[in-house]
Amino acid sequence: MCRVLGVSRAGFYAWERRAPSDRDLADAWLLEKIREIHSESKGTYGARRVHADLRLAHGVEVNHKRVERLMARNGLSGLPGRRRRRRTTVRLQGVRVAPDLVERDFRPTAPDRTWSADITYIGTWEGWLYLAHVQDLFSRRIVGWAMADHLRSELVVDALQMAIERRKPNPGGTIHHSDQGSQGGFNRSSQQHSIEGSCDEREAAAAGGSGWATEDAFAGSSAGVA
Repeated sequence: MCRVLGVSRAGFYAWERRAPSDRDLADAWLLEKIREIHSESKGTYGARRVHADLRLAHGVEVNHKRVERLMARNGLSGLPGRRRRRRTTVRLQGVRVAPDLVERDFRPTAPDRTWSADITYIGTWEGWLYLAHVQDLFSRRIVGWAMADHLRSELVVDALQMAIERRKPNPGGTIHHSDQGSQGGFNRSSQQHSIEGSCDEREAAAAGGSGWATEDAFAGSSAGVA
């Protein structure tokens, strides 16, 4: 091996017996800190978050590239970064937009007068899940929801159907308000004057809807409320 490396035997044995350098000792100490932080995060922290935790929580000033090098050399990594944002509002060209029956009045005076609908997405280890939900704007409660691994029409229909079955709103007294998306051929109005036991073709006026950022803020921020 000495002949292949081009070093003398004496030089090789001197290197082998040499005590670890200060740099090696510092790396070993730093690696223990990194392992501790990585373990406390249950393996979710990557190099950037470990580096931040070293500085802020432990007072260790170290270059982030050094942290990356030690983690890579020892097989430590965090969760994958967020993937590109998913689009849940898909407008269909040539489809007439339903009129805005809410007119930005997001404070109804009684329950089940105005429902707000939206879709959000949730990243999992097995892929994306889509959550459709219907919110009563009077109580801010989620009155209907559905979850699936697709954005087809049955996702939003199931959420609306659950809201109808749970709340049983008075005929002619509820507006179902959503954004301007049309999910996989959901050819029913996003807003109806009348919701009676189901959403049938007689109640459908158009596809899509008329929505505002304010409505999305109400529905989107309350996806976890039941």
